[in-house]
Amino acid sequence: MRALRRTKLVRRRITCHDLYVKYKKGSSTTHRVLIHLIFCPKYRRRILIGKVSKRIRGLFQQACEINKWEIEELGVQKDHVHMLIQINPRDSISKVVQLLKGGSSRVIRKEYPELEEFLWGDSFWSDGYFAESIGSKSETTMRRYIKEQNKS
Repeated sequence: MRALRRTKLVRRRITCHDLYVKYKKGSSTTHRVLIHLIFCPKYRRRILIGKVSKRIRGLFQQACEINKWEIEELGVQKDHVHMLIQINPRDSISKVVQLLKGGSSRVIRKEYPELEEFLWGDSFWSDGYFAESIGSKSETTMRRYIKEQNKS
């Protein structure tokens, strides 16, 4: 006579966060690569306001649609940008930043020539950037931080 095997039921507590986690699927992968990016205009000028701010948001959204990335949170302050972005594992962080900053820089300089008064040279953005990978535990904290940047 075969012995009956008891299966252990594992109960997992489902939190609100679990309902909103977005995993992407490739042909042989399931992934979630979430990056927090910060970058500033050249000389940290306070020029990311009004029409320029709205245009930058649109340009970032367009770049993400083309490259199949998703902006989870975006905060455009007067002198810097915070972005929580989900990228694909085949894309390096430096390439993502290059495409976001390079593409938006060309368009903004062309559409808003009056900014040349504040920014001289060929680039709109400063050379560096900050990047940090985000796990599921710190994601809610990061989302709150980016949203509250607008309030200060």
